[in-house]
Amino acid sequence: MPMPADEIERLIRQGIPDAAVEITDLAGDGDHYAARVISASFRGLPRIKQHQAVYTALGGRMGGALHALQLTTATPD
Repeated sequence: MPMPADEIERLIRQGIPDAAVEITDLAGDGDHYAARVISASFRGLPRIKQHQAVYTALGGRMGGALHALQLTTATPD
């Protein structure tokens, strides 16, 4: 069963409380998303650690309830 965009956003915000999150449904099927996550907590972290923080926030749902996620992370300007 596909995961709704608002659930993805909720999980990321729960795991990274200061995050600004934008979710886009890429295919209109509720199964392929893009997420842009901006957080001060990413400052000084390499991109891989930033992505790992988001995957941790998603609680192991990648590859299961959440099939595909194109992820972009950044720190605030």
